[in-house]
Amino acid sequence: MRKQLKSGIGAARDKSKEFGAWYSLRRMRFQGWAQYLLPLALLLGLIAVRSSGWGWVETAQHRAFDELITLKPRVYEPVPVRVIDIDDDSLEKLGQWPWPRTQVARLVERLRAAGASVVAFDAVFAEPDRTSPASVVAEWPSTPETEALKKAAGRLPDNDRTLAAAFAKGGVVAGFALTGDRNGKVPLQKAAFSYAGDGPLTYLPSQSGAVVNLPGLEKAAAGNGSFGFISERDGVVRRVPLLFALGPKLYPSLAAEALRVAQGARGYAVKCSGGSGEEGGHTGIVKVKIGSFVVPTDGEGRIWVYFTKAAPGRNVPAWKLFEKDFDKASMDGAIAFVGTSAAGLKDLRVSALNPALPGVEVHANVAEQVLLGRHLNRPDWADGAEVVYMFVFGVLLLLLLPRLGAALCAWGAAAGVGAALFASWRAFTVYGYLVDPVFPSLAVLLIYMASSLVSYMKSETERYQVRNAFSRYMHPRLVEELAKHPEKLTLGGATRNMTILFCDIRGFTTISEQYDAHGLTAVINRFLTPMTGIIMDKLGYIDKYIGDCIMAFWNAPLDDPRHAANACEAALIMQEELLALNAKWKAEAEAEGRKYIPINIGVGLNTGDCCVGNMGSDQRFNYSVLGDDVNLASRLEGQSKPYGVGVVIGPRTREQAPEFAALELDLIKVKGKTVPVNIHVLLGRAEMAGSPEFLEHKKVHDGMLAAYRRQDWDGAEKLLAECRRGPVRLETLYGMYADRLAALRAAPPGAGWDGAYTATSK
Repeated sequence: MRKQLKSGIGAARDKSKEFGAWYSLRRMRFQGWAQYLLPLALLLGLIAVRSSGWGWVETAQHRAFDELITLKPRVYEPVPVRVIDIDDDSLEKLGQWPWPRTQVARLVERLRAAGASVVAFDAVFAEPDRTSPASVVAEWPSTPETEALKKAAGRLPDNDRTLAAAFAKGGVVAGFALTGDRNGKVPLQKAAFSYAGDGPLTYLPSQSGAVVNLPGLEKAAAGNGSFGFISERDGVVRRVPLLFALGPKLYPSLAAEALRVAQGARGYAVKCSGGSGEEGGHTGIVKVKIGSFVVPTDGEGRIWVYFTKAAPGRNVPAWKLFEKDFDKASMDGAIAFVGTSAAGLKDLRVSALNPALPGVEVHANVAEQVLLGRHLNRPDWADGAEVVYMFVFGVLLLLLLPRLGAALCAWGAAAGVGAALFASWRAFTVYGYLVDPVFPSLAVLLIYMASSLVSYMKSETERYQVRNAFSRYMHPRLVEELAKHPEKLTLGGATRNMTILFCDIRGFTTISEQYDAHGLTAVINRFLTPMTGIIMDKLGYIDKYIGDCIMAFWNAPLDDPRHAANACEAALIMQEELLALNAKWKAEAEAEGRKYIPINIGVGLNTGDCCVGNMGSDQRFNYSVLGDDVNLASRLEGQSKPYGVGVVIGPRTREQAPEFAALELDLIKVKGKTVPVNIHVLLGRAEMAGSPEFLEHKKVHDGMLAAYRRQDWDGAEKLLAECRRGPVRLETLYGMYADRLAALRAAPPGAGWDGAYTATSK
């Protein structure tokens, strides 16, 4: 029986080993395939997202194109294109907008007299001018005295007719706006359209209505173009339509119409997919011919705008046209776009180069780049080339990583990203092509990171062990530092310039008498939790809690160049937070019918060179700080009570945070010290420090201390009285100095006295 049982156990063991070997082999094979399948799945998923046409994908590409334009904007070259800017100065000098049509007519005449070939309005005159004589007198009451005036005013020229007469002299392009509201209004077509290939109306988003000019103005103008354009999803202007559709009719943009009128051309030729020389499917509009200029567009007839930086030579404030010394040569033969940059008229747009670009400058940029032939283009092959690059380089990296290792292939990944960036930059700078470097770079990085997952998880496991061991009794940021550098888990420390904070509750014994142990713990926790949060938010490190006392420091374990300023800011916020806490506790005490005792705190801050590191024994240690300046910080906290102030700071804290409002308290030898130090009270932030009232009070306060130390008792008492009447209320401090002055007057200290005070308590 035993033999059979032994034989059965042995057989089971052999079966178990066989199963274990089979499982291990399958696991190894799975892991081997996983290092290829996971990255490949991620790569194919990224390609699918890239090809999805989702809005955020297009936005990411567009922002990459913005960076290209930001790095190399179009260089402004003087061409006959000007912006007549109705800016804030023009409104101030010539009157608020809308101007009377007679004033607009004068503007047109001034531009024509200066030699402008075209005047294009980035505005619409849809309503009759309310300042016309007939419109003005119509509002007058009917009286015998006004009837004769009304009849006389009826014979005066109408402002709109005056403007129409100015338009009729030639060279004026009126602007209109297309809308989605079906209002039955149709702009007047001034140009003919011809096209080759598919009809352009198929690819243009059709509008339902329009805001048009008065019929007389529209008829008198030489051209009529839409000044509207739609920003991208993120609100940035990148592409501007050259063509618009309203029902079965085509209309040009304002810039296109200005270019047509300037050349004396009769119409436009539109080339679409399916036309002569165009291969491929129905991709939309390809080119628009405006006179002698051929402009490449995207499928919806939009042009990528290649913006320049601000160009002073392009803009002419409208008011200058009416000055006697205006230089007419600057307008000779120019296409003048009339628009506004005044913020109150709300025609400001966002571009890659300017977060507040006047809309009229968009039209000017379009006209300039057409005249110069400096176009940007997103070629039809770009999408396919980007996807092919993603797949080929991704698969290549996927195959090489398991063989060459993550460290060596990091250079390959960097080369792949660099190649995508270089190709995009080269295509942009040499050919004006917009090629996306973002998704090809993402594909390379994604494959590299996915294939490096195993080694990453191994290192992460080690870090987790460190975090798990120390996170319960060490600061989270120190835990992260130790996880990155486990070699720091040794005894010893380093000397650093640091700022130390001590905070203690005053009168804690009296407060504790109101509560049992459980209630007192709850109160302390409600105090320590927000105070700790404030310190940590300002990059402070909580060293320890000593009952109701908090000890913290700055500039370790992480570098903080502004450690003194951050500590001061934390102390001020703690004082502000305490006001809110006391208000809550008062309401709770009244609701519970018990006596309310407010909680007050004293804070001491000191800056100096300290030893910081892991302090303790080989069995147990803690990250802490030691040094003479640490002890001084503790003593300064203790001095907050006798001086009657909230925050006492040491001299080097004051030196490193001079922007805060502070007053010198005393030259004091704290308990246990023989060398006196100048201590200060921290009162507020830079706003207070720079206020005239505080500066005047500080001047008087410093004068009082100076008189006190040179034993000028009369002068000190006089200035002390002035301090007590000042805006900074420090009654305890000034009362202390009044007592000292009385004692010193009665028993003068002698010639060798330096004004230092020796503290008798901690």
